[in-house]
Amino acid sequence: MRKKIVAGNWKMNKTLEEAVALTSEVVNMIKDEVTSDVQVVLCPPSLYLTTLRQYVQGNSRIALGAQNCHEKASGAYTGEIAASMLKSIDVQYVILGHSERRQYFGETNAQLAEKVNISLENGLTPIFCCGESLEQRQSSDFIGFVKNQITESLFHLTPEAFGKIVIAYEPIWAIGTGLTATADQAQEMHAALRQHIGEKYGEEIADNTSILYGGSANAQNAAELFANPDVDGGLIGGASLKSRDFTTVVKAA
Repeated sequence: MRKKIVAGNWKMNKTLEEAVALTSEVVNMIKDEVTSDVQVVLCPPSLYLTTLRQYVQGNSRIALGAQNCHEKASGAYTGEIAASMLKSIDVQYVILGHSERRQYFGETNAQLAEKVNISLENGLTPIFCCGESLEQRQSSDFIGFVKNQITESLFHLTPEAFGKIVIAYEPIWAIGTGLTATADQAQEMHAALRQHIGEKYGEEIADNTSILYGGSANAQNAAELFANPDVDGGLIGGASLKSRDFTTVVKAA
């Protein structure tokens, strides 16, 4: 049975003091209020990961994730972070291919394939993001566009390796715009992606792949989105910056 996951992507937000307060609040709320087995992943700015580790150590329900890593193992890449560095501080997850990384930093499907490889080699679980812009959404084959992102970045993997991947579908047109995909729109894409995975790797692997929704899910709409049979949780942006809202989303999963 595939895992339910709710990951909070804090992006470039919070001071260290605020990050500690938010993490502490989330940990306590999850402990006191959430009885399900949903896997919670907190993805703060990377320079806070070592500090926040002490708040989640020993808690199997809450893991730490990074927002990115470099595709090379090491070297003269000023300002970048290697997958091995993340592993050395007990980070378990890493977000790869977020729409903002693709848009602002020009990350390509081929580059992301390398990032996926290096992450898996270091025992990290990639949360691989895919999704379409409004222009692509209005085209005749927006589903094919998103499928191609998965094909070019993930379908070189062995079945065993692919089984370690988490997918996050981001309708880019619904991020930070006030728009949200309807539950039916989310289900349509998630089902199509699961079918696409099944055609490559077989029904068992497809059925066991967690596919998260990553387009402005929040405390108000999470329950409806997560009720879909192929939506296995969420990659949460703005709502992850408030402990009460984030906990409500986790409950919805």
